[in-house]
Amino acid sequence: MLDICLLGTGGMMPLPKRYLTSMIARYNGLDILIDCGEGTQMALRKKGWSANPIGIICFTHYHADHISGLPGMLLNMANAERKDPVLMIGPKGLERVVNSLRVIAQDIPFKINFHELKEDTEDIELEEGRIRAFRVNHNVTCYGYSIILDRKGRFDAEAAKRLGIDLKYWNKLQHGEVITENGVTYTPEMVLGPERKGLKVTYATDTRPVQSIIDNASGADLFICEGMYGEDEKIESAKEKKHMTFREAAELARKAAPKEMWLTHYGPAMIRPEPFMPMVNRIFPNAVAGRDGMSKELMFEDEKVGD
Repeated sequence: MLDICLLGTGGMMPLPKRYLTSMIARYNGLDILIDCGEGTQMALRKKGWSANPIGIICFTHYHADHISGLPGMLLNMANAERKDPVLMIGPKGLERVVNSLRVIAQDIPFKINFHELKEDTEDIELEEGRIRAFRVNHNVTCYGYSIILDRKGRFDAEAAKRLGIDLKYWNKLQHGEVITENGVTYTPEMVLGPERKGLKVTYATDTRPVQSIIDNASGADLFICEGMYGEDEKIESAKEKKHMTFREAAELARKAAPKEMWLTHYGPAMIRPEPFMPMVNRIFPNAVAGRDGMSKELMFEDEKVGD
């Protein structure tokens, strides 16, 4: 199961009822935070979730509405007694930017490791999946992210018994290890069924529509995409500032065909996104106007009730 929550859906400046951009994903005790705009720690507290499990923080880019909440979040994590290292991922300049912000958040009891993105597409391995970073098109270097959880095949106990594999090795084989005993080698493929469908969530904001978003959101269980402007007549402003309209986001979803799309990163002039949704849903029916605190539990197919 993968829990997703939009902590903040605002762009440029916070509003009384809308925090700045941030999303969090929770899986197997690891929390992955994408962006950390002003108010993120407040949104996390409002959700009732702790900052302690945040082990990875990804930044799309370094505009203030995506990173200004970091010093407070680091102190929040420290107060939650986190001791394990935190991995931060972002475009070139990550370590310099973060260390500059840490001037006001120096005393933290955990190490920060940095992964600065250099390629157009990069994979960062997780224990049971990966984070895929991909370049998008903003007026500064900017990346989108996919969180991809792989799903190994079912362990075939009968096959393991037929091969005479000692019970003590079953768990290791199930987790991908190769075992050699008395000159005989056993591989996971011998005792695992075909790979099962995993889960994928794709997040893209502060960008013009580009093919890399379609490629990476293709077949996603959830696609979270910026919608800075609801009105079609604001297309020239969207092009100038390297953002998107609702219509453009819907067209991306139509081409990528995810199971569901959430819109986020609304401009401060957009008080209510809902009036624009009929147009969006004509293009991509399974689209929702994101709101602060919106969350969803994504289940593996074999975990779903009734399957």
